[in-house]
Amino acid sequence: MTVEELPVEGFERVVVDRAPGGALRSVIAVHDTTLGPALGGVRMRPYDNEEAAVAECLALARAMTLKAAATGLELGGGWSVLPGDVSAKTPELLLAHGRAIASLAGRFIPVNDVGTDQDDLRRIGEVAAPVCAQGDPSPWTALGVAAGILACARHLGHAELTGLRVGVQGAGHVGGALVRLLAEAGAEVLVSDVLAERAETVAESAGAEVVDPGALLTRELDVLAPCALGGVVTPASVGELRCRVIAGGANNVLASTQLAQDLLARGIVYAPDFCVNAGGVIFLQEQLLGHDHEEIRRRVLTVGEVITDLLTRAATDGIPTTQAAHDLANARLGKAAAD
Repeated sequence: MTVEELPVEGFERVVVDRAPGGALRSVIAVHDTTLGPALGGVRMRPYDNEEAAVAECLALARAMTLKAAATGLELGGGWSVLPGDVSAKTPELLLAHGRAIASLAGRFIPVNDVGTDQDDLRRIGEVAAPVCAQGDPSPWTALGVAAGILACARHLGHAELTGLRVGVQGAGHVGGALVRLLAEAGAEVLVSDVLAERAETVAESAGAEVVDPGALLTRELDVLAPCALGGVVTPASVGELRCRVIAGGANNVLASTQLAQDLLARGIVYAPDFCVNAGGVIFLQEQLLGHDHEEIRRRVLTVGEVITDLLTRAATDGIPTTQAAHDLANARLGKAAAD
C-alpha cells in the first residue's frame, strides 16, 4: 500500500492510495470531525481522470459535513472513491481500501454507496474498524426523503401527498424504495432510470409510470425527486424545469451554488439535498448508538421537521434554502468548535 497525503485547503486529511506502478486505487477525504468521526460512502464508478475522481470525493465529503451538522448528528463529514467500473472490484482492491481507511485511525467510518454493498463493507471491515456493514441505509434515506417531500407539499398548502405528481429520477435502492413509499401515500408517481428494466420492475411493483430518462426533467410535475447521481440542475436545465419542488435522495443535485438563486427566482422550492437525504446517515448513527427500530424511525422522520424549519427560515429572510441550511450547519459547527 502506498498512501500519499494531498494538501487540500479546508480539509483535515485527504489521502490517495496507489497501486504498484502508480495508478490511483482510491481516494479518502476527511473534511471535518468537529462533531465526531467522519462518516461517508465508498463509491465505485468510472471517472474521466484522476482529477475528476478527487473532485467528486471532496464535494461529497463537504456535503456530508453539512448534512451531519444541519440535521443534529454527532458525526463529521468524509467520503471515499474507488475509480473504476464495478467489474474491476476484487477482494484485494477492497482490502487495500480498508488498509488505507485504517491508516486514518478511526477518523473515517465507511458505508456502502454507488457501486458497493454491505458485503464489500464487510470485506473492508476485515482490516479496518469501525465500518457500517449491518443493515442497508437506503430504505431509511428514502423514508427521510418522503418526509421531506411531505414537508415541502405542506409548505405549498397540500396537507398530504395524495394526487400530487412526483417524478423519481433513478430506480436504485433509494429511488425504488421512495417510489413505493410515495405510491402508498397516494401520489401519482413517474419513474425513470438509465436501466430501463430496473425502472419497469420498480414501476410494476408500485403502480407507477415509466418515463424516458431524457424526458423526466421537462415533465409537468409537482415534485422532482433526483435519486441517482448529482449535477441534475445545471445552467442548461434550470430554465426547462416544470416542477414546483425539488427534493430527492441524490447528493450535490445543483451543479453550482448559483443555481439555488435561480430556482428561488423561478419560484421552485428546493429542499437542500444534504438535509432531505439525511435519513440513511441518521439510521447509521442510531445503529452505532444501539437504538431500536422504533427510535430509528422516529429520528429519521425528523427530516421533515428540519426541512419545514429551513423553508420557513428561507421564506422569512428571502434567501435560498441552501443558504439557510448552510447557516444552520455553520452555526452548529461554530458552537461546537468554541465549546
